[in-house]
Amino acid sequence: MPTSSAAQDSLPLWKQRFFTPFVVSAQPARANPARGLAITTQAGGQGQLFAWNPATGALHQLTDTAHGLWEGWIDPLGRCIYYHHDPDGSELGHLVCVPFEGGAVTDVTPDLPPYTLRGVGFSGDGRWLALNPVSQAGFQLAVAPLGDDGAAGAPRIVFTSAHEAWYALLSHDGSRAAMISTARAGGQRRYSTIVLDAGSGEIIAELWDGPEASVEAVCFAPLPGDVRLLATTSRSGFVRPLIWDTASGERVDFDLPDLGGEVMALDWSPDGRFLLLCQIDRAEQHLFLLEIASGQLQHIAHASGTYYNPFAGGSCFGAAGELFALRENSTTPAHLVQLDPASGEVVRVVLAGGDALPGRAWRSVHFPSSDGTLVQGWLATPAGAGPFPTVVEMHGGPHFATTDSYSPLSQAWIDHGFAWLSVNFRGSTTFGRAFKEQIWGDVGHWEVEDVVAGRSWLLEEGIAWPDQVFLLGGSYGGFLTLLLLGKTPDLWAGGMAIAAIADETLSYADTNDALKAAIAGWYGGTPDQVPDRYRRASPLAYAEQVQAPVLIFQGQNDTRTPPRQMRVYGDKMRSLGKQIEIEWYDAGHGVGTQEIVNFLEKMLAFAQRQL
Repeated sequence: MPTSSAAQDSLPLWKQRFFTPFVVSAQPARANPARGLAITTQAGGQGQLFAWNPATGALHQLTDTAHGLWEGWIDPLGRCIYYHHDPDGSELGHLVCVPFEGGAVTDVTPDLPPYTLRGVGFSGDGRWLALNPVSQAGFQLAVAPLGDDGAAGAPRIVFTSAHEAWYALLSHDGSRAAMISTARAGGQRRYSTIVLDAGSGEIIAELWDGPEASVEAVCFAPLPGDVRLLATTSRSGFVRPLIWDTASGERVDFDLPDLGGEVMALDWSPDGRFLLLCQIDRAEQHLFLLEIASGQLQHIAHASGTYYNPFAGGSCFGAAGELFALRENSTTPAHLVQLDPASGEVVRVVLAGGDALPGRAWRSVHFPSSDGTLVQGWLATPAGAGPFPTVVEMHGGPHFATTDSYSPLSQAWIDHGFAWLSVNFRGSTTFGRAFKEQIWGDVGHWEVEDVVAGRSWLLEEGIAWPDQVFLLGGSYGGFLTLLLLGKTPDLWAGGMAIAAIADETLSYADTNDALKAAIAGWYGGTPDQVPDRYRRASPLAYAEQVQAPVLIFQGQNDTRTPPRQMRVYGDKMRSLGKQIEIEWYDAGHGVGTQEIVNFLEKMLAFAQRQL
């Protein structure tokens, strides 16, 4: 893997972009302004964990894992850094900790079987740790004391649920823990927020907004003695913030009627006075400060771009109350800056990414789907007039959304003369509850309708050649790629999928325990309960209809999109005489930067052969 500046400079421009460093996330220690955790790709393109000094920007690398690390946590006093260790990339492993200064790595839960991790939290006073392991035992909450050095003592399992129960938030003194739970949801993926006694695991309070809404916890109040919880509710159809007093039951909702779209709650200021919010309206993001006592809302007039990512987080308050914003756009790698709340201007670059390399900016577009619903996407084209050969990309999730974000993948296709359209199909988040949930019980139907509508719009606008439109997606986007090739076979020149699902029934049987409940929620039951829904959504059911060639990259250790179901699909396609290539790699659901570059080289060659 090229790591030196000279080696990278010798690469083609499209490859240089992949190795341009960016900041994945940055967490200041809540009670120690001199310490933080940064996750960046500066170590040769892989995400790794770094001890970080927010004042100086100094970084000290703590991890060097083969497949990269993209998530971690620092205790409030900045003594230790925690991460989930899964050596083979399977997402089955153990929470471990390493001192801020570096040193020996310690397993926090040596007596537990390998698990998927769905949350880590600390008490504000730095005395307690909570984690949310998921295994065959169920969705659990474990609590452990933290020593003076920040290392965890022996954890105790205090709560176990057969229903989805996610997150592991602790109050300032560690006496209360908050999670979200689907126990009331009747099989659907709508949540209430439960608060437990962190010592006994007894549920002592619950906030539920009825069977149609989700209430999701964000964080406890930052001050001693304050057991209020910052959360969001979707009861209006769009996400809005609220504060709930878990002792008295009193709640304050911030309906914010002047703001369109959804309003995400990102953080609570250290002095307890302000909330940091992000409005996402028609895929555009805007940061706001909300003064809790008065309800006064202040728009931060920052530059356009992405400031919040539902998987990586983003903008937050510093330990001294500074406003830190993790920002990026389609041509600029993510970097952390301090913003002046009054003007929106950059006070300083707190943690730099790499220099922006030449690229084509994305623009937001909208087009009607078959039922008239307006669907949003991101479009970029090469220089000159179209039509162009075109790639239509679909994100993973499904409950995720593509934002105006740095994408070396898209720029590589544009460099090679392709137009690029990324579709936020039905099921995507931040477009309202109805848009997100319309796929439930009918997986694959509306997503296909929306992507086909995107193709029609590309042709109507003169952007794409009708016989030169390719499909590309990873994870859920890979599943949709294969499904579209089978259900609408005459529309595509080829399909390229990474870590895809081809048989939903086999995938459910082999997937990790954390995902089984989620999948059953999307389908409205298990394969035994609603077998026709799983068959109807499986690309395997449409293998005979596939006309275009298919290129698939699949991980041997993947527990999200397990390997057995893809082997069955490959055998079926080859028995039918279809053009299919499956490239197997020795990793789980995620791979490193160099592997992605290798995949893309093969994709580009694949597409050129079809042209």
